Parts: sequence; structure tokens; C-alpha cells
Amino acid sequence: MNDSSTPLRTSTATGRGTTRRAALRALAVATVLAGTSLSVPLPGAVAADPAETYALTIRHLDRQGAATGDYLTHVTGISGPGAAEAVAPHDASGTVTVRLPKGRYLLDSTLEKGSEVDWIVQPRLDLTGDTTVTVDARTTAPVDVRPPEPTARYRSGIGYVQVTHEGTTRSANIVMASDNLRVAHLGPAAEPGSVKEWFDNYWAGATQDYALGYTFTSTHAQTGVVRRPTTASLATLKIRGAATEGATGTAFVSVQPAEGTTIGFGRALQPRDTATVLVTPERGTWDVDYTGPGTPETRPNQYMAQGVPVRAGATVTKTFDNAVFGPAIDGAPGARPAGVRDGESLALDIPLLADGDGHTPSAPRFLAATTTLQRDGVLIGTRHGAPGRATFTTTPGRASYRLTASATRGDGTASRGRVTAAWTFSSAATATPAALPLSAVRFTPALGLDGTAPAGAPVTVPLTVQGAAATTGVRSLTAALSTDGGATWSRLPVVDGAVSYRNPAPGRSVSLRAELTDSRGNTLHQTLTEAYRTR
Repeated sequence: MNDSSTPLRTSTATGRGTTRRAALRALAVATVLAGTSLSVPLPGAVAADPAETYALTIRHLDRQGAATGDYLTHVTGISGPGAAEAVAPHDASGTVTVRLPKGRYLLDSTLEKGSEVDWIVQPRLDLTGDTTVTVDARTTAPVDVRPPEPTARYRSGIGYVQVTHEGTTRSANIVMASDNLRVAHLGPAAEPGSVKEWFDNYWAGATQDYALGYTFTSTHAQTGVVRRPTTASLATLKIRGAATEGATGTAFVSVQPAEGTTIGFGRALQPRDTATVLVTPERGTWDVDYTGPGTPETRPNQYMAQGVPVRAGATVTKTFDNAVFGPAIDGAPGARPAGVRDGESLALDIPLLADGDGHTPSAPRFLAATTTLQRDGVLIGTRHGAPGRATFTTTPGRASYRLTASATRGDGTASRGRVTAAWTFSSAATATPAALPLSAVRFTPALGLDGTAPAGAPVTVPLTVQGAAATTGVRSLTAALSTDGGATWSRLPVVDGAVSYRNPAPGRSVSLRAELTDSRGNTLHQTLTEAYRTR
């Protein structure tokens, strides 16, 4: 087989609990052995009586109409007695016969000859008797999806199809290292909306890259795909990578659609640089992964921004690993609570050192971290270890609690400030896990990618309330500023969700504080010492 394509196969039932990354890992597991007929029972299915089988004969023809043995064909059971079947029959003559139970099948076949690559999909193969299928490369049409930059270089791509029948979904795919792919539908139409197919490909341009993806839901697989997006029809993702003092090496960025099994586009990013990727809004939301440069004392940090919405002609900017570092609470539906009361257990799980955009680091840089819990003013316990993560056992009756988490930021040796958050609330034992009423305040000044701001400049800094107070309402919110490392503080009026002040002289630090009471009387006292510096 030619190296221009890398076909991967997955033939497992797909459920709502299957994640995209888990499905990607499953792709690497399926292996086709040339010259054999490989039969793999699918999970959750019951094998049929081997006596009740029919002959399925598959003929393979190249683009000249000649029989070819240069193919990779996969037949996957969907429903009926054959739902447990997954076979990859092969014969060098180009014609192969395999016996299978009655049922609905998905057939896909990749044919290669030199640089010619054809992918033919039959989403509905009803085996009710001896059947012959002809896979003919002469029926295919190009997948011709190209960015508006004529000199852009093709990087990689994937075609993926999902077929659903009687509540079960099966899939097939082809991963391509070149843009020379032709595709075709084979056989009768399936039920309306039962065939979902997408094609994603990635291009490297002179100053920007392209991630182009299109999804089709129909009764059939696609016979050719032609798209010529204009720059105006694409959305722009700008990915900014910050670098702390002492950071070495390069960062790495990858971009991929959030929906469906796919491959991503990856590229290196120099410290304090920006990657620009133009993406197709038609493909839905996008995931951005960022791995920052490390330091001699710490390993690189990984961050994820998932489900980023985009719009044609608009630019979305994501900045990673930059100040102001502090607590962040994800308010998206289904997000993990920042704190949970479960029976007599009380647990805190909040990213205490999320970056300035609220992204959670995989390896927060800190020198020390402490979490304490008090019940009615009496210390229940102290925990040391990961910032913002601790579990305590308390007594069942309702009481007033003070939960305090702090971390000293640093790169292994040098301190870079301190983050402290203290919450007060009342709580009692619960029969089922219940979220604690915790809140956070995010300060988001405009900073350079070195985490600094211009000295002496007037600034307006937005404040964003997250967590319980964002849902139930804010009774009061105050803020304060320190330019001497937290020794003294000046109150800052909060006006229209922001505070205004003038940055101190060059080389000084800015510390920020917020005090919040929500509509139910729960409080937050949050201090970010040496949140950023001036230049």
C-alpha cells in the first residue's frame, strides 16, 4: 500500500458516553491483516448461528476497470443476526467471498494504486441471501476542499462516516497524508438522517493555517466533496502563548473540531508568539489544546479550551499561561462543581491557579499550597498538596464553615506571588452529593505575553463573578489594590463590573483583592498578591 494514506478502522457500537478522544484511541487498535479474512465480534452483540449464513462476494475494480488486489475492505454488522460481525476479507485476485449471517451491514473499501486513493462506502448492505457487491473506483469523485491561499501546503485529513440503524451506530474512516482522495457512495439509500459523514483537512499557509471541516447528514455517503471557502466565510482563531521568566523551548498548539472523531492540526509556537488558524464555522465549535514551554525546574503546562464557538468573519483570541493567575469556576452545564458536600464529607476541587483566561493548568507552578476547614470557628483540619484540592470529614449537623485555600506561586525556586481564597457558608450532611455555594472573581487586565503592563498607564480592569454568586446574585462586591506586595491596600470602586486605577512605576507589582457576598449571605475573600508586574 502507498504511504499517501493511513486507513484506520473502528467497528464498535457508539453510545453517548463515548468521548472523542476515547474513540481516537480505539482507531489505533483495529488492525487489518492482508491476505486473511479477519472476524472480530463487536461488544454487546450476540453471535448468530453459523449455519444461517449467506455468501457475500465483493469485486474490486481500479480506475481503469481492471480487477485489483490493492484494497482494504471492511464489513461491519449493524443490526440483525449479523450485528456481532466485523470482517476484513481479502484476496489478491480482487474478488473475495465471505459468509455472514443475515442482517444490515456497513461496507467501506479503500483502493490504492500509486498515488490514486479511492474510498467507497456502502452504508446500507442488507444481506438477505447470497449477494455480490462491486467496488468500482471509476464511480468516485474528488474530495476537493482547499483554503483561499493558493500556496498553502496540505498537512493531513480524515474522512469519517457513522451509520445508525435500530439504535446502533457503526463507523468507518480513512486518514490521509495527502490531498489526493476520491470518494463514492455505493448501494441503496439508507433511512433519512441515518448516515452522518464529515471530512476534515488541515493546511499550513505562509502566515496562517487552515482547519477546514464539513459535515453531511443524509441517506447516503458522499460522492465527491468540493468546497472553496473564502477568507470572509472562515472564522479566525488566534492562539497566544505567554512565557514566564525562565521558560525555555517552544510551545505546541493543536486545533480540532469539538464534535465527532477526528484528527487535529498541530504546530510549534515560539515563546510569546501567536498562531493564527482559520476554521470553518460549518463544522461547529472547536477545541484548542496548548502545551507551554517549561522551565529548568518545572515541566511544561498543558491547557485546553474546549467547545470554542466561532462565527464567519469574526476573530476569537485565546491566551494561554499568562497572568492574572487565580481561582476559576466553570459555569458550563454539566461542569464539575468547585466544592461538594457528600454526607459527612466536604471536598474542594477548584483550579486555584487558572491562567488569565481561566484555563486550568495540568501542572500548576507553585512552591506550597494549603487548605484549611473550620466549623463554627473550630479547626477541622489542614491539608497540604495540590492547590485548591482537599477533602475533609466533618459532623452531620448544620454549621457555619470557613474554607480557605492558598498557594504560593513559583517556578520551583523563586516566588511569584500568592493566591488566597476564603469562603464562608453554612452546610449540613446530605443524602446525595450537593454543590457547595462557592464563588470566584476573575480580574482580567490587558497584559503583554510576558505578563506585564505599561508602567504609569491608566487601566480599566473587568471583574467577572463566577460560581454560586453568578447564579443566585451578588449582594455586595468590593475591590482593593496594593502596589507594595500587599502591605497596604487602597479601595477601588466597582463600576459597571470593572475597576480603574493607574499602574505603578516600572518594575513594581500590582496586587488585587475582591470581597463578595452573594444574595444568600455566602462570602468570598480573595487576594492575588503580585498578580502582575509593570514594565
